[in-house]
Amino acid sequence: MSTILAYTSPAIGHLFPMVPLLLELKARGHEVHVRALRQQIPMLREAGFQAQAVDDRLLAVEAVDYRAGNARAALASSVETFTARARFDAPDLRAAMDAVKPDLLVVDINSWGARIVAEASGLPWATFSPYTPPLTSRGTPPFGPGLDPMPGPLGRGRDALARRLVVGAVEKLMLPRVNSLRAGLSGGGLAPVKGADEMFRTAPLLLVTTSEPFEYPHPDWGRDVRMIGALGWEPPSPPPAWLGDAAEPVVLVTTSSEYQADEAIVRAALEGLAAEPFTVVATVPAAETGSAGAARASGTAGFGSVPANARLEHFVPHGQVLEHAAVAVTHGGMGATQKALSKGVPVVVVPFGRDQHEVAARVVAADAGIRLSRKNLSPGTLRAAVRKALAKKEGARRVAAGFTAAGGAAAGADALEELVRVHP
Repeated sequence: MSTILAYTSPAIGHLFPMVPLLLELKARGHEVHVRALRQQIPMLREAGFQAQAVDDRLLAVEAVDYRAGNARAALASSVETFTARARFDAPDLRAAMDAVKPDLLVVDINSWGARIVAEASGLPWATFSPYTPPLTSRGTPPFGPGLDPMPGPLGRGRDALARRLVVGAVEKLMLPRVNSLRAGLSGGGLAPVKGADEMFRTAPLLLVTTSEPFEYPHPDWGRDVRMIGALGWEPPSPPPAWLGDAAEPVVLVTTSSEYQADEAIVRAALEGLAAEPFTVVATVPAAETGSAGAARASGTAGFGSVPANARLEHFVPHGQVLEHAAVAVTHGGMGATQKALSKGVPVVVVPFGRDQHEVAARVVAADAGIRLSRKNLSPGTLRAAVRKALAKKEGARRVAAGFTAAGGAAAGADALEELVRVHP
């Protein structure tokens, strides 16, 4: 059996999808150590993991990509965030390795410094991505803008131009910084990378928590990139007392767990669905994350009068609500969106930034919901989108079946055990 050290980025949207994988590894007899947000350490220990907090200074490096005006600027902002966090997560992982003496490392895709330390360690290691990684693939639009797939010569030409304008421009900013980190954090032992694809594929194994038909086909990715399906998980808790009395059907409304000023989704839903035959349950978890951005989140007190058919919560286990839901309205976070689809619940996606435009495009391509742009968001447009989404249940069920077929946590654990076996 192996000693496994998992290092997560400071967001529950990245930690929670990893937990089913870690539970599977623990059930197979492996000793699992986790580094995660300080607030989540008691829960992780209760689950049986040996857990310690990541460096608190990581939270001070706030993700502000939601302020960007376009996809290129948003990706550039993310580069700034992850390279700035690298000066903390690299020594943080190194200290954890000294303490744990692991046989295997599993490192979050957004922890750029920790990934460099893992690569330089000589240990078997894997990258864990709770969202579709920004890798090039034939027939797939470039990551960022959320372009719909377009077959044929016209689509190839459009994608090539968009890739140069978006990804190419970001690479010019990213590569000098990444390669400086690679040289400095590895003591000069790592060669520079030549592009974004190479940077994201430095690990011998990349686990991605999605699968077809929600994700586009990627026959050219190879076996080092494994799509294992959605890994939905929440801390165990009893259902809220009010849920059993809530009139069905329910519409669940989610916002990001890492602050991005997306409260407008909740305001539009509360007003737009007030007279509809639904119980509206809206969550605003960023009000409790403890990050610098969360200090500006208005919390439940900032939404005024809540309609009689609605509940506004800081957090409630989404899985329990989705058992009663007809539609989920999401910000386009991969975790929240796939959690709904994995239960066959169609979605309305209002993307604000990060990977959310890409998630929205995949919802449309899978015919599993409706995309509503942030610019067009209003009580009326959201109400109309929810009504249209009700007709997308079949597409949501197809996505759910695809997630199940991908193998989930068991498939991920198999791949990690294989990685250890074949490592020199």
